[in-house]
Amino acid sequence: MSLVYQLGHSLYLNITNRCTNQCGFCVRFKNDCIQGYNLTLGFEPTAQDILEAIGDPACFQEIVFCGYGEPLLRLPEVLAVSQFLKEQKVPVRVNTNGHGNLIHQRNIVPEIAPYISAISISLNAENEAVYNQLCQPSFGTGTYQKVKEFILECKPQIPKVMVTAVALPQVDIKALKQLVEQELGVIFKVRHYNDIVQEEKYGQ
Repeated sequence: MSLVYQLGHSLYLNITNRCTNQCGFCVRFKNDCIQGYNLTLGFEPTAQDILEAIGDPACFQEIVFCGYGEPLLRLPEVLAVSQFLKEQKVPVRVNTNGHGNLIHQRNIVPEIAPYISAISISLNAENEAVYNQLCQPSFGTGTYQKVKEFILECKPQIPKVMVTAVALPQVDIKALKQLVEQELGVIFKVRHYNDIVQEEKYGQ
């Protein structure tokens, strides 16, 4: 069981296996491991557990909340760890499905924004019908719009905002790219299905 795992010069924090999406393409349904790290958790770590697992944060170019679940389900731990890392002047990125405001029933962006330098939000579809088919969100109808609203909340508050999509046959990547860059006005990144090294190389 790995609470942290290293890819390149970045350290990734695996703090929960729970998620509010049930994406059929998610690697967690196919394999316990990424690059030899077993990411299936036996327990959810405390903030202290996470900090101990990180060790010296100065060893890494960036520390990323990204494991086999949705990190913003564990908002207090994300905030505590991110605040410490910012004090150490280490860049922090959160990889999320964008459900944070739905999960906590309030706008959490002002809470996380002071402590993170980047956020990567998986939108994965050019419209709600395709999104619901692929991601099966637990919040049901309307989730897609709420994710877009979350992106727009992040845009003025977090230095780097990226929206990602997995390159699947069902997804119109051209249409999604246009939506992200023109309607939402943020960076768009395509993720390569089942290719973790390639995904991380391009900052997903």
